[in-house]
Amino acid sequence: MPHYQTKGRIFNIQRFSIHDGPGIRTIVFFKGCFMRCAWCCNPESQSYEIQTMIENGKEKIVGKDVTVDEIMPEILADDNFYRRSGGGVTLSGGEILGQPDFARDLLRACKEYGLHTAVESTANAPYETIEKILPYLDLYLMDIKHMDSAKHKEYTGAPNERILENAKKLAASGVELIIRTPVVPGFNDTAGEIRAISKFAATLPGVKEHHLLPYHRLGQDKYAGLERNYSLKDIEPPSQERMEYLLSVAEESGLKCQIGG
Repeated sequence: MPHYQTKGRIFNIQRFSIHDGPGIRTIVFFKGCFMRCAWCCNPESQSYEIQTMIENGKEKIVGKDVTVDEIMPEILADDNFYRRSGGGVTLSGGEILGQPDFARDLLRACKEYGLHTAVESTANAPYETIEKILPYLDLYLMDIKHMDSAKHKEYTGAPNERILENAKKLAASGVELIIRTPVVPGFNDTAGEIRAISKFAATLPGVKEHHLLPYHRLGQDKYAGLERNYSLKDIEPPSQERMEYLLSVAEESGLKCQIGG
């Protein structure tokens, strides 16, 4: 079948994940991103180019070209775990909308095997691009990082108008949509900023959940491995107490809110 020959560029496949969607999942990480978030924990995902990164003192090639057909056996190897746990496959990145044909055809193949499908994405692309994947998608995990476009651009390299507009269109499409916010000190960790995002999320038809994802430093060493500067090295992750306070603020919207996701 032609869609099994579609090529894409990925940098990792993570099995047995319990994040980024329900149940036990396999996550396929796409190479390339439209944004440059200061806190990004996968800096090797940002460039579409195949790169060399130093990891634990050794050179590692980051990025490889694959067809849908080549990676389906690895995805299907855990079919029993998906079915027992209500899990499935999540496409992440990078930004999956940078390779929309590959995303569409990989999701389509997963649906042909009856798998639950999800994507993790900022929706920062023309809506026509997003529409390509919707027929084969069960769950859209959408990051909304800030309601102020200027601050959004300062920290991510992109304004937020298209992202917010696409959130409204996605909600109207009927796909299950969960809003997620990485909570980053100095960027969006005040009550006013979180309240504004949660309030907006509550206006989206069908949206029931808002997940707050605490900032962490797990990707910091990768920047050194890529000979890049990590600009948030002086930022401490938010405390549990702070996250619980922001959770209570988000819950004012009436949405089901949680820490992590």
